[in-house]
Amino acid sequence: MSSITAEFEGKSVQLAAGARLTELTGRMTHPLGIPIGALVNRRLVGLDSEAPDRSRITVVTKHDPDGANIFRRSACLVLYEGFRRVAPQVRVVSGQSIGDWHYFDVDGHDGPLGPLLERVRSEMCGIVERDERFEVFRMGSDAAIDLFEREGRGDRVALLRTWWHESLRMVRLGGCVDILYGPVVPSAGYLDGMGSRGATAPPGFAMHAYAHGFVLGFAVMGRTAADLATPPPFMPGLYGIFQETKAWNRVIGVSNVGELNRACITSEHKEVVRVAEGFHEKKIAAVADAVAARRDRTRLVLVAGPSASGKTTFTKRLGVQFRVAGLHPVALSVDDYYIDRERTPVGEDGRPDFEALEAVDLDLFNDHLRGLLAGEEVATPKYDFVAGRRAAPQRWNRLRLEPGDVLIVEGIHGLNDRLSAAIPPDAKFRIYVSALTQLSIDAQNRISTSDGRLLRRIVRDRLYRGHSAAATITAWPSVRAGERKHIFPFQESADATVNTALPYELAVLKVFAHRFLLEVPTDHAAFVEAYRLLKFLELFVPIFPDNVPQNSILREFIGGSSFRY
Repeated sequence: MSSITAEFEGKSVQLAAGARLTELTGRMTHPLGIPIGALVNRRLVGLDSEAPDRSRITVVTKHDPDGANIFRRSACLVLYEGFRRVAPQVRVVSGQSIGDWHYFDVDGHDGPLGPLLERVRSEMCGIVERDERFEVFRMGSDAAIDLFEREGRGDRVALLRTWWHESLRMVRLGGCVDILYGPVVPSAGYLDGMGSRGATAPPGFAMHAYAHGFVLGFAVMGRTAADLATPPPFMPGLYGIFQETKAWNRVIGVSNVGELNRACITSEHKEVVRVAEGFHEKKIAAVADAVAARRDRTRLVLVAGPSASGKTTFTKRLGVQFRVAGLHPVALSVDDYYIDRERTPVGEDGRPDFEALEAVDLDLFNDHLRGLLAGEEVATPKYDFVAGRRAAPQRWNRLRLEPGDVLIVEGIHGLNDRLSAAIPPDAKFRIYVSALTQLSIDAQNRISTSDGRLLRRIVRDRLYRGHSAAATITAWPSVRAGERKHIFPFQESADATVNTALPYELAVLKVFAHRFLLEVPTDHAAFVEAYRLLKFLELFVPIFPDNVPQNSILREFIGGSSFRY
């Protein structure tokens, strides 16, 4: 063919065969900024990709979730190349998110970190101003293993020895070479803060020292370079749980996907499961002991966390440990205190906002908390979700706390003081539960904690709630928005933070999620995300669910739990 025809942004265009997407996007202006990537038949690609014949092409910018991922991935490569040029002896290890920032540890550097970061930042800005190119190319797997062995990158070698491909897509920026886990920008000039690729534009990223390392922020999703001028506040609870989980992973011997895969193809994975679950049980027992130590003044335990964190199973296991500590757990459901559906507050989209705190009858809930903790008997309501209103009083339950009882309340608003305003702070114990994976692909490529929770939810919803993977993916942005509004702002107020992520769980979830993701139609809007998750799951050697203990938090999502839900 000498030419091809494609649908670009809803219009038919004709290009020479072999033309790159930049020949289309370079000639257009987009309301949200310059294009940074593209969806070709609902598959995310880089702009240096060839435009296929008879394809549907739409652009993404750094203010789209998919484009933001391209921007972040590309900026991290600029970061690594900046360190390679300025301080080649330093090893930068990617960590997890601190709010909208990415955290990194630094090994091999003595002395203050600030001057080093400033030198690296200056080099990164120079890379952007010179508009240095990202070279995407293919390399044979054996050659890639040889390259990474010479560089001392055992984490990548371990992955490639269990992730068989004849050749790999790689990316090079200067002297920094990495496996291409997703699209990158054509050149570093796309990473300015204005979306204009202008040489004088401010950088679209910022670095700040943080704890024992530093954070990197990005001017994406509506954030500007000015928004990045101030570092995020230190979050000791979140940072502490990250460090605790990393220490667990080092003991288990599974810090990255290559190490996990190596364990999965031997009998070692059984020991990985046992020790990982042992750490969970030890942590839950420690929380129960902390509550028991305050039994003379604390009888209310509030559990909160984002979707698919395993809060329900955690609460049941916590109840077991309470009994071991001499306490008797009594559950009270916030869901039964919803106001009638027609009175539910309306969100910004004009639809009822069932996640709003005002959807709960706070006055009645606090009256009942006050009465229960005072030793009174109260009639607790029952909500009829079919009718959308509170059931008749004759269906309500009588409840009284006896000596040794501890009241457990689970819900998304548990850490918000307004939910339990009638109870003094020292009379309640607040627990934040989340699945904060510290497993990484390799030392420089992180795994999103959100991806882990989304895969949990896809499997659970498909198996037990009658929702397809497409429906779960479609609803996920709204779920995430609710978490950012109602949960994350309060996480640092918790008395205890518990990480429910398991280093082996993605290998188990793959057994289910792979098939469920294949059910997403290629013409569905959710296919973009489904395709990305399928490519991600290719990295893992599967573990059959038979190896998962029946009381594991993972059983809440794959089934077979010894607990009743």
